[in-house]
Amino acid sequence: MNSEPRQLRILITGGGTGGHVFPAIAIADALKRMRPDTEFLFVGANGKMEMERVPKAGYPIEGLNVAGFQRGVSLSSIRRNLSFPIKLFGSSLKARRIIKSFQPDVVVGTGGYASGPVMRSAQNAGIPTLIQEQNSYAGVTNKILGKKATLICVAYDGMSDYFPADKIVFTGNPVRTDILQLEGKRAEALVYYGLDAAKKTIVVIGGSLGARSLNMALRKQHDLLFKRGDVQVLWQCGGFYEYEYGACDTAKLPQVHLRGFIDRMDLLYAAADVVISRAGALSISELCLVGKPAILVPSPNVAEDHQTKNALSLFEKGAARLVRDADAIDKMLPEALMVLENEALAFSLSESIRQLGRPNAANAIAGEVLRIVEELKN
Repeated sequence: MNSEPRQLRILITGGGTGGHVFPAIAIADALKRMRPDTEFLFVGANGKMEMERVPKAGYPIEGLNVAGFQRGVSLSSIRRNLSFPIKLFGSSLKARRIIKSFQPDVVVGTGGYASGPVMRSAQNAGIPTLIQEQNSYAGVTNKILGKKATLICVAYDGMSDYFPADKIVFTGNPVRTDILQLEGKRAEALVYYGLDAAKKTIVVIGGSLGARSLNMALRKQHDLLFKRGDVQVLWQCGGFYEYEYGACDTAKLPQVHLRGFIDRMDLLYAAADVVISRAGALSISELCLVGKPAILVPSPNVAEDHQTKNALSLFEKGAARLVRDADAIDKMLPEALMVLENEALAFSLSESIRQLGRPNAANAIAGEVLRIVEELKN
């Protein structure tokens, strides 16, 4: 009798931003370590970053011609919304074909445009689904999908307001494995990014796509930085904004180092004395693990204003400072300088945010996927 477990087939869907893509890859990596024979298929949205990042990580991916509904009232938003039902219908048809062809044991959704039609198609086909909800406030699509989901893995308390309590498992958010061990990397980080070991370092992270408000705040604070020769800034502005802001006076200061995209996040964090960041789920999860004092500037241009809710959950615990997006130009950089100058505050922020880290989140979610598979056998 053959007692070898049969090859698993796991479909993972999600993308659009790094906050959806990198957790999806981290879950796949954890599953691969636990069950090396697992066959994977990713499904993302054509034209989005997952179509490049997932193959680079070594996994196959299919793309859907899907886009999100635009909440604005501009003419371009109205035009794009006219094609939304057509794209959604076509993506749903393709998702059903992919599900039927691949026949996954479990479908894991990490959010993003493609996740909705794929997860819905899997649920309609009777295939177990696991939602990885990264934020402290669940979006409309995940709340609908949660009713039929097998399990929902969350990173914040109070998620029973959005999902059935008996389906919720607190796992935390999975992150890139390279940031889990920063000890001994500071010297390498300073060399890699061309930084001065004698200066304190402010790291500014606009997310994988960049953040206009953070970029504008740094451009406007040229005079303040010019006077602070003891401080240097490593500024991740986003590839879309690199040409525009790379020509500004602030970027030309010798202590300012502007990058469009960061390819070594571990070294970025290792170099940082304080971090200014958006409040996306992935960014917050990484900050909790690296334990750096953080200034959070949540984006107001996201569904249900979930970044503000994410940031408040840390601010209320004394684990981060909070600057509203509308106040970023005047307050963002002064707040970071204040933290640098107040060692007691910096230490308190660092210790408080570190307590919220979940370094084994990817393994925990992978374990839940395997538990679902085992329960199907019984």
